[in-house]
Amino acid sequence: METEPQGFEPATGDGPEASGTGRAAAVRTAHEGLLEIRRLLAGGVSGPAPWELRLMPRAVALVLEAAGFPPSAVDPAGRRTRTGYRVTAAADGVRVTWSGPPGGAAAAEEQDRLKACAAELERHGWECLLYRGPRGRRFLEVEPRR
Repeated sequence: METEPQGFEPATGDGPEASGTGRAAAVRTAHEGLLEIRRLLAGGVSGPAPWELRLMPRAVALVLEAAGFPPSAVDPAGRRTRTGYRVTAAADGVRVTWSGPPGGAAAAEEQDRLKACAAELERHGWECLLYRGPRGRRFLEVEPRR
């Protein structure tokens, strides 16, 4: 039986804005832990460790947040309040979108921002494909490098 992860949770873009000096330190510590786990379990840092494959949205969100990309955010009513990445589970991996409040700049900047996200994820051993979806909005499909 798989349990939910405890402790630090990377921002996926579907929660409230996470900020503060303690947040930055927690992200840095979690990312350093990810790299150390890769060294010990996967024989290096070039590809995802086994736990990352079981918790892909969490692992992808951690890489993006540690690299300094802003996560999107929602208020208690579920309305977008901040433009940034959004990570969700997909059929064979993870989907990353660039989301923001209605009328914001998310659609105009999504191609460049998603390409930058893809470059960072690929540097961490993930394979990314940029697609154009419904209404012309772009998104990344992310899966472990084969």
